[in-house]
Amino acid sequence: MARDEINAFLGAGTNYQGKLHFQGAVRIDGNFQGEVVSEGTLVVGQEAVVDGLVKVGQLVLSGKLKGEVEAKDKVVLHKTANLQGNIKTPSLVVEEGAVLEGELAMGSRSVGSDAQPKNES
Repeated sequence: MARDEINAFLGAGTNYQGKLHFQGAVRIDGNFQGEVVSEGTLVVGQEAVVDGLVKVGQLVLSGKLKGEVEAKDKVVLHKTANLQGNIKTPSLVVEEGAVLEGELAMGSRSVGSDAQPKNES
């Protein structure tokens, strides 16, 4: 993703705490603690540390993330990624070297709502 496509940039050496809501794409290279909610893309840089709830359209992780992740479209874990927590997403891309400690739930976007129990009679 090119830098000119990113709407906001939370730089290295900075600390943020609270709730982050955005449209488009945001890149975090510093430390963030709290809640991130967006239909857009969250890019977590290699030196970044994110702690909290992440509900986004797409997550691209190169740094560290501790918490719950729910991505509507896709999660990408680059080789330097370290994720401690649970992921819920329809699509997951993991590069060799990435670390994932937690549970993974995958399926289509309508998982659960259309599920019908089998009739065994």
